[in-house]
Amino acid sequence: MSKVAAQPFSGTFNGLSMASSFFFAVRHSGVFRFRGSLTDVAATLAAGPGGLELEGSARVDSISIVDPEAMRASVLGPEFFDAERYPEVEFRSTEVRLSDDGAAEVDGELTIKGISRPVTGVGSYAAPRMASFGEVAGLQLRTSFDRREFGFDWQAELPGGGDSVGWEVEVEIDLLLVRGEAGSATD
Repeated sequence: MSKVAAQPFSGTFNGLSMASSFFFAVRHSGVFRFRGSLTDVAATLAAGPGGLELEGSARVDSISIVDPEAMRASVLGPEFFDAERYPEVEFRSTEVRLSDDGAAEVDGELTIKGISRPVTGVGSYAAPRMASFGEVAGLQLRTSFDRREFGFDWQAELPGGGDSVGWEVEVEIDLLLVRGEAGSATD
């Protein structure tokens, strides 16, 4: 990462839910990447005395799997997300590093199914600027992890051999951040 930037953020910015996204992808059947999203996303980026802090969550039941219904029930069930007991995926940063060239690197703890593990997201940011609905900024991050680290151990062997579902999960988060209390376009 390039030289660390002067702090471009002050105050608190909230993710605008309707414009922010949490995408994931996992290899399926050994031939394609199954992609999905969690659409009910909340995030806050706040400048504090110790630097920037990023917190976020996504409602598990907002997962984009709709059809077939049996697949959705399985993914929300105990073998995967266990949404009834653990309704949210959560993230809390331990360090946010921004560079002069727009690169971003965020260390923190990701919690899925009540299990917290350290992760590092890399990507980019857009410094705050005025828009027609207030002061906005952007943050895009990517990371990956082995799903077994979060208790997603289910697996089935393919008829010709190999795993039905890959172990590595790729995550991409894209946040539209708005200065203000509620993170809405009216703030």
